[in-house]
Amino acid sequence: MDNLALSQFLSLFSWFAIAALLFFLLLIARFFQKFSGEQTRYVLFGVVIIIFGISTVRYTSLHRVSGDMIADVLSFVGGILLLVITAQLYRKMMRSKNQANRN
Repeated sequence: MDNLALSQFLSLFSWFAIAALLFFLLLIARFFQKFSGEQTRYVLFGVVIIIFGISTVRYTSLHRVSGDMIADVLSFVGGILLLVITAQLYRKMMRSKNQANRN
């Protein structure tokens, strides 16, 4: 196995690990929405998984680890979107917890 094949394998493997973690967050957000009644926009976690997947496939198809403008922008957009929706989910869950403790 040469370095290029190893790099492609590790890129795809890391995407599967990230996708599994994001899917777990999606399930948490969906569970919270179902039982609290608050809108969590859990579908956006699936969008982030797809964005990171497209970026990873683009990197591996071009035989690069970085330096492709389209894949870099996709990674950036996916990261910012993930940061925003995770922070919103955290705020909603903590606000709900604080309101429950006050009652």
